[in-house]
Amino acid sequence: MSKLIAILNVVAWAGFWAFGYLAATTPPEEGSRMVVALLLAATGAALGIWAYLWIVRHTVAAGHPRATRSRPRFEADAGLET
Repeated sequence: MSKLIAILNVVAWAGFWAFGYLAATTPPEEGSRMVVALLLAATGAALGIWAYLWIVRHTVAAGHPRATRSRPRFEADAGLET
């Protein structure tokens, strides 16, 4: 199920960017096309956010460790002392 949600996440974000671009570049004279593209982009964004949050919630519930921003730091690297 999680792989299906991950695929949905990718497809939804791709739809958001594609239809968002179409909505942003449509001439103002074609208002109905712009509205349809805007609605499809909003749907893609909503599904993408939902899928991403589902994946994060599922990952934490499965016991996978959270990613950290820390990395090993050394006081002075070899040959780089100042």
